[in-house]
Amino acid sequence: MSEQLPHNALLVLGASEEHIPLYREAQRRGIPTIAVDMRADAPAFPLADATLPLSTRDADAIADALGDTLPAGIVAGASDAALASWRTLGLRYNAPYVYPKEAFAGLDKAAFHEVVTACGITGYGWVASSDPDKIVVKAAALRFPLMVKPVDGSGSKGVTRITRPDELPSAILRARAYSPSQTVIAEEFVQGRQLTIDLFLRNGRSVMTCIKDQELVDGGFVVRRIGTAELSPTERDHLETSAERLCRALGIIDGPANFDLVLSADGLGRIIEANPRLSGDSIPRVHAAAYGVNVVGALIALALGEPFDEYLTPTRDVHAAVELIGSPLAVDGELIAWEGVAEARSTPGITDVELYAEPGVLVRPHDQSGHKIGMLVAAGPSVADVSAALKTASALLRPIIRPLTEAK
Repeated sequence: MSEQLPHNALLVLGASEEHIPLYREAQRRGIPTIAVDMRADAPAFPLADATLPLSTRDADAIADALGDTLPAGIVAGASDAALASWRTLGLRYNAPYVYPKEAFAGLDKAAFHEVVTACGITGYGWVASSDPDKIVVKAAALRFPLMVKPVDGSGSKGVTRITRPDELPSAILRARAYSPSQTVIAEEFVQGRQLTIDLFLRNGRSVMTCIKDQELVDGGFVVRRIGTAELSPTERDHLETSAERLCRALGIIDGPANFDLVLSADGLGRIIEANPRLSGDSIPRVHAAAYGVNVVGALIALALGEPFDEYLTPTRDVHAAVELIGSPLAVDGELIAWEGVAEARSTPGITDVELYAEPGVLVRPHDQSGHKIGMLVAAGPSVADVSAALKTASALLRPIIRPLTEAK
């Protein structure tokens, strides 16, 4: 197999729709890519110079498939699944950038709570265990409502919000189904403004910070809105300083990370969870639309051992937001057609329209991040301008979905 693989290529661990910008950026720069993904129909495979249909978790199988081919660099995108292989393969091939071992604490929600405490950042009540009975007993003493999650999950899979102790057993069962370690964490729900913060660090300091509001939307094709947040300088400095401190504790001195947090009424940011990697949900396109920066280009440069500051130099400062599109059905469906695509793309203020599902494919209810089927990005001088552009475009863009079964 190695005879068919390009030399001096970028090995990309993952080829989902979230990875498409990585391959496009590599193509733009003339960098050959080798794509790894266990899905034979991975959306980004057509953009790669060579493909390895393997699990991104199986570093040994990937190395065997590479044979004597030496990658110029190794990179992973918006997926936790590949992070361990990113480090293992980076060490094996003496890559210019090796994913830090300390960052794995960010993938374990219980371990991350310990990191937050060690950094002196205000937290909230939680319990974690692989024993469901212990979780039921200990969680009942917390302040409800609670969020019950797999301790090592991602993408909102297996997450349930509960308001009563008698809901714990079913929520724990669901979370365990999505936990490789069969470990569940129950956390007090923190009231306040739901935010995310993205950073790209160099020498332990952020050279690109973007703080965003996020909002779940019910009842239509738009399932989530994420947009740049209006904050006071004091609030922004507090959140950025806390996030930088956490990054350094996680060993992320250079490269991207993002955190989900809540800005509560006392003005403190409670960090809900860490994502020690590039953001998903098309957030790099929001960065580009708002600031003119290219975090994907910076990540590739980092992976290849090249300077990356030029990719993160802002050329503008406006508001931007993404709307994620998913099926509104409670059952699986078949995508029949997209309507209004050209009209949505031509809407003033719209900077990106990406469709992840083609007519004829199966689409699932949007109960986790990986089930989105498209997105819209808009930019403008004010939040109102961005909202107006998205409202117009989302009214034009319409996926026609036929339910495959009846909802129970």
